[in-house]
Amino acid sequence: MIQGSVTHEDFEGHKGTIGAGDLQWMTAGRGIVHSEMPSPHGTQKGLQLWVNLSSKYKMMEPKYQEISSKNIAETTKDGIKVRVIAGEALGTKSPIYTRTPTMYLDFTLDPGTHLQQPIPKPWNAFIYILEGEGIFGQSKSSATAHHLLLLGHGDGLEAWNKSTKLLRFILVGGEPLDEPLVQFGPFVMNTQEEIDQTIEDFENYTNGFEKARHWRSESGLSLDF
Repeated sequence: MIQGSVTHEDFEGHKGTIGAGDLQWMTAGRGIVHSEMPSPHGTQKGLQLWVNLSSKYKMMEPKYQEISSKNIAETTKDGIKVRVIAGEALGTKSPIYTRTPTMYLDFTLDPGTHLQQPIPKPWNAFIYILEGEGIFGQSKSSATAHHLLLLGHGDGLEAWNKSTKLLRFILVGGEPLDEPLVQFGPFVMNTQEEIDQTIEDFENYTNGFEKARHWRSESGLSLDF
């Protein structure tokens, strides 16, 4: 969460509220019915990332990792601050465990600073600018707030803040799974047959969805899986 708060609950009995700076990392696994509702007061801003799971983990039990803002791994060096949501940067590692190898880094660069961040060569990666203006990569591409840049494969990311204001962006990268992918609604599997079976399990409250039969969100609003 960047600003405001979101309340979440699910059919396993997990419930809580994450506020500005807090983090929740949920591994849906075989499926979990849950609700996420922003606070009705003030402005709510946040970022949500969906990461695919390898076929060997798709039927695992759902897991939650929730970390308050004060406990998120963070470090500052030479005018560069990074909050390490997942992965590692500037010698600091996140306590979050990801089944799919992933980096999720929240960088803030002071004016006049230069960042070099390694990214494993086979990984796919992108940056999304939250605030300010920066120059990125060997092509020296300039981008401003609310723009996304896809990165090519190479030795990592270079970024410069040549403006007079702070530059804040997230760097997200992940290891390609190189597996077939079939998606229907909130369900992501490897074959159409697996999708069909998952829908059948959900509709019949079987194979992990048993608790969904009688569960209702207190908010009574939209559900995800």
